Amino acid sequence: MWQVLLLSIALMAMVFVLMGINILIKKNGKFPNTHIGGNKAMAERGIQCATTQDKLARKEALKFKNLRLDKEYESSTTSC
Repeated sequence: MWQVLLLSIALMAMVFVLMGINILIKKNGKFPNTHIGGNKAMAERGIQCATTQDKLARKEALKFKNLRLDKEYESSTTSC
């Protein structure tokens, strides 16, 4: 059991070291951008990340004017 655990830890350490060396050797080496917003194919299709879509939806919602009710129906609270 311990041999398998130590072998797994050694293999994982080797993977991390090799990834680090790969980034250091490449010119302007950096980790790949796996975020949806950084994917050109998704951007061409108009697909954005959920956070960006939420921000755009909130911005669009603010464009609408607040409705005013007659005094009979107005409430002093902010909840429905």
